[in-house]
Amino acid sequence: MPDAAPLSELNDRSREIFRRLVETYIETGEPVGSRTISRGLEAPLSAASVRNVMQDLEQLGFLESPHASAGRIPTHSGLRMFVDGLLELGEISAEERAEIEKLNGDRDGDIANALDHAGSLLSGLSQCASLIFAPKREAPIRHVEFVSLNPGAALVVLVTEDGAVENRMIAPPAGMTPSAMREAANFLNAMLVGRTLGDAKEAIAREIERRRQELDATARALVEAGVAVWDGEGEIEPDRLLVRGRANLLTEAAADLDRIRHLLDDLERKRDIAQLLDLAKEGDGVRIFIGSENKLFSLSGSTLVISPYMNADRKLVGAIGVIGPTRLNYGRIVPIVDYTARMMGEVLAGRGKTAPR
Repeated sequence: MPDAAPLSELNDRSREIFRRLVETYIETGEPVGSRTISRGLEAPLSAASVRNVMQDLEQLGFLESPHASAGRIPTHSGLRMFVDGLLELGEISAEERAEIEKLNGDRDGDIANALDHAGSLLSGLSQCASLIFAPKREAPIRHVEFVSLNPGAALVVLVTEDGAVENRMIAPPAGMTPSAMREAANFLNAMLVGRTLGDAKEAIAREIERRRQELDATARALVEAGVAVWDGEGEIEPDRLLVRGRANLLTEAAADLDRIRHLLDDLERKRDIAQLLDLAKEGDGVRIFIGSENKLFSLSGSTLVISPYMNADRKLVGAIGVIGPTRLNYGRIVPIVDYTARMMGEVLAGRGKTAPR
């Protein structure tokens, strides 16, 4: 297949026929014939004339014929040209906007729960599989607290500067008292505030040793347990990939079950997930990857629509998006992904209940 020519090489009539063919294909998923296009054109044009234009578009690399006697479908290059030059983005409906804005209810909770909620929401709205990439957290710590649950269990609460709250269960040392819990929390807060746990870990160990005589033994054991629960081998993955709505991929899979199976296997193994953040960093806002434009998740035959989300300091901390068929309704999906990513930024920044407009 020849490389697709620039869209600028097409005249107005060819652009209109190409646009209508792509929009019809996205809607139906079927090859589009010349008669279908000719009936939909504002200016009268015979099916034969439309067929000649479609042949020209095929020679330019925008269209292809899946069967000898069938209509045409856009190539991946054609879809790229459509997305870059002819796509008209729709408006998010009031109902969809209201659903996405419910994410603000997660603003004061655990960031993992908020991300999970966002993934389920995005999957439901897009009817695709949603992907959320959350790298290992390295935000400075704002506050540490120990909460007693019962004599055999306590909670370590870690609040970071980006507003995230993470909780871990620990088995407290025998003889734990409220005063020992306060002493342990005060010790850690003095050492950790404004620093990441990784940065302060060695300093904490040195300070525990230096103050071994003055620190209550129970408080010292509690500090060590609180640090260890975030530092245990296998406790935290370097990167997290949340995938929701895998079943949505199967609705498009009738003609290509092998491709979908390989894609699901890639997702299950979390293959090359760090590339998600690299892809998001390369441009502002939503990015679209069609077919074989990248090798992420063996994406041949699929489309990835992805956007970064930021923390309170406008630092890129993750990426959110969807995987779907190449005939994705781009005009509807792109604004949904964009708005969900911006809302996740609001959640992380904790800027109140007002949604971005």
